[in-house]
This record gives sequence, structure tokens and C-alpha cells, in this order.
Amino acid sequence: MNISKIDLNLLVYLDTLLRECNVTKAANQLSITQPAMSNGLKRLRNLFNDPILVRTSEGMVPTERAKELQPVIRGILMTLEETLAPNREFEASQSKRVFRIMASDYAASTLAPKLLSKLHEEAPDTTLDILTPSDVTFHDVENGKVDMAINRFENLPQSFHYKQIWKDSFCCLVKADNPIIKDFSLDSYLKARHIWVSKTGFGVGVGMDPKDVQKLGWVDEALAHFGKHRNIATFTRNYHVAIHLAKEQNLVATLPSKAANIYLDDPGLKILEPPFPIPPFELDMIWSPLLHRDASHIWLRQKVAEVANELK
Repeated sequence: MNISKIDLNLLVYLDTLLRECNVTKAANQLSITQPAMSNGLKRLRNLFNDPILVRTSEGMVPTERAKELQPVIRGILMTLEETLAPNREFEASQSKRVFRIMASDYAASTLAPKLLSKLHEEAPDTTLDILTPSDVTFHDVENGKVDMAINRFENLPQSFHYKQIWKDSFCCLVKADNPIIKDFSLDSYLKARHIWVSKTGFGVGVGMDPKDVQKLGWVDEALAHFGKHRNIATFTRNYHVAIHLAKEQNLVATLPSKAANIYLDDPGLKILEPPFPIPPFELDMIWSPLLHRDASHIWLRQKVAEVANELK
């Protein structure tokens, strides 16, 4: 194969086709016509001597050869984009940039207020767009459509850059006159009714099963080590909802300490140490290699790190 005769645009077409697995969607993504993308797919098939995408009852599916090519092509394009990107200084005070951050409810509640204050102080004309995990996919982050994602991650694509923001412990939140305060032990904890709060990840969530300990997360996994389980009365995906429910009902909310400490001065709530050990967890920020050397993105990462250090 003579590389000098290869149209590099075909690599962009291939990357987009394998991401979308749909000719029309891929064409829309690149703002070209559907016939132009179909012609590009035909040329790719000739170039690699492989069908690339095969039509099935479930839609277009990549071939094994295409699956092998996908990470290689993605890496080549990322390297090219990084190399060709202009390296300019970021003038925060003059910028009108929109920073898009995917943040879990926990991350947004704890980080966003101080981050927004810092942005308004140093970059008053910038805009902060906070997205929820259900709004965003790993592809959106990888392609630089979202500046960064801040959450608790278990499995990440190797292409991402990441930085730990902090480690947080857990505490229990109950209303100030909840009788459990008088004798807060593992026994009373297990007899109480509880609010479960989601460890939200990417994509739209589904209903929870109280018996599925692995999906319930850190608190219930910690209890399972003792052969115990709690009585979950309410499931929510929002920490503030959990806290308000705990304040209004005789329910126990076991949640990250930094989220609970937002309500530290609320006389209607009491923060207690859990009556059993729960391992701490990590909050991380991740971003695309495409943005790693972008001056405005470097500045944003520095501001997030500064706010995190202030909150530690």
C-alpha cells in the first residue's frame, strides 16, 4: 500500500463510521452528504479489502478487521489533531469560552459553587455548562465535545487523561430529633429505614433491585462483608433529595462526607459517624487527549485543582 496515495480524509470517515455504525449519522456528524459518506465507505472497503461495516437485523455492525483498526485510527487522528492545534496563551480575563463539564450530582454540589466563583473572578465572560452523566457518553468526552467529566470511575478507556481530585469518606445524616441518635450502633442502623443514593455513571440509569448488592455500591458492599444488609425504603439519584428526605423523615442517609458537610450548619440535621467501616472512594476528572495541550483547558484543570485543594 502506497501511503502517499491515501486520502487522509478517509481515516476521518472511518473513525466516524465506526463510532456511529450508521452512514447517515456519520455524514451528519461530518456535515457532508449521505452519498458522499457512502462513497467514502466504498473507497475504504477497497482500501482495506474488507467490508468494514456489515448490515444485520440490528443495523450496521463493524467487522473484526474494522474493530482492530478502530483504536489505531483513533490514536492516529488524536496525534494529528494535537500536533496541528495552535498553541496560544489563554487570556482568561478576555475569554468568552463555554466550558462544558459533566459532573455527577455529588461532584456538582461540592465543586461547582466555588469553581463558578473562581471563574467569575478570573474569567468573568466565560460560561460554565454543567451536564449530568445521563447527558454524556465516553465518546463525547473522547471527541472533546465535553471538556471534562468529574465522577467516580471504575473502568476507563486507556485513551483518557485523568487526575484524582480527592478521596472522600462516608457519614450518616439524620434529622436532629431522630430517636436513633440516642443509640447509634450497627444494630440500630440495620433496624432503621434508609435512603439509597446512586453512584451515578455514564448513560441513562435503570431501576434498582434492593437485593442486588453489587449494583447498590460501596455502602452495601461494606455491609455485605459483615453478612449484613440494610432496609432501603427510598432510592434516589440526587444527594440533595436524599438529605431533604432525611430531614423530613426518620430515615438514614449514608453519603459522602463532603456532600453532607454542605448542610453542616443546618440545625435540622445531625451528622454521625457510620457504625461500621466503609472504604473511602476517589473522585476523578478525566479529559480527552485532544484537549490535553489546549491552553484554555490547561487553565480550567488548574482552577478545578485549586478548588479541590481548598475543599480538602
